[in-house]
Amino acid sequence: MGQKVHPYGFRLGVNQDWRTRWYSEKSYTKFLLDDLKLRRVVEQKCVGGAVARVEIERPGDEVHVTLYSARPGILIGRGGQNVEMLKSELEKVSGDKIRLTVREVEHAELESALVARSIADRLQERIPFRRAMRQASFRTLQSGAKGIKIKCSGRLGGLEIARTETLRQGQMPLHKLRANIDYGFAEAHTVMGRIGVKVWIYKGDIIPEVKEEHATAETGEVPQGT
Repeated sequence: MGQKVHPYGFRLGVNQDWRTRWYSEKSYTKFLLDDLKLRRVVEQKCVGGAVARVEIERPGDEVHVTLYSARPGILIGRGGQNVEMLKSELEKVSGDKIRLTVREVEHAELESALVARSIADRLQERIPFRRAMRQASFRTLQSGAKGIKIKCSGRLGGLEIARTETLRQGQMPLHKLRANIDYGFAEAHTVMGRIGVKVWIYKGDIIPEVKEEHATAETGEVPQGT
């Protein structure tokens, strides 16, 4: 089951939180379309900013957009010029007041979206796909990941018949709900056509905290104050 669904959606509410947080009954369709437009603008305008993920919140009449980037200096620009330009573009698309925040990602090698984008960029530079996959997996494992899985699909190597190549190193328990697995996707636009790159990164297990009542019941100790 874990291999047939999206790793992020499969763990929503277990160890993953929603990346778009708001609630509306009357304006649900409008807000959903606005979120898609905002994400599309960020993807187009922040090509060199290494944006790992985008989170959107709607408290009241404002829209809070948080960008997690490995290169926050490029997104902010000199004196915040790039951020103001991006903010104005987002306000034109949504028509609401935007509050834009940029946060830095500590380990870019552990973000699947950035790893997939780096592999796609190397494929566009005509680097052999096997070399690009091996180098990306080596850097990710050296950064502390417990496992990685990379899948490239398309006309690899310029061949006429499209195929899929997979590289798997370390552990990848896709069926475990407590597993912290990050998933990312990117496309490489080459002369021979598009090549899709999918990346799964296993960062370890997220063990839920044990409540005090259950802990005392297992140990047989009597809680204080009773």
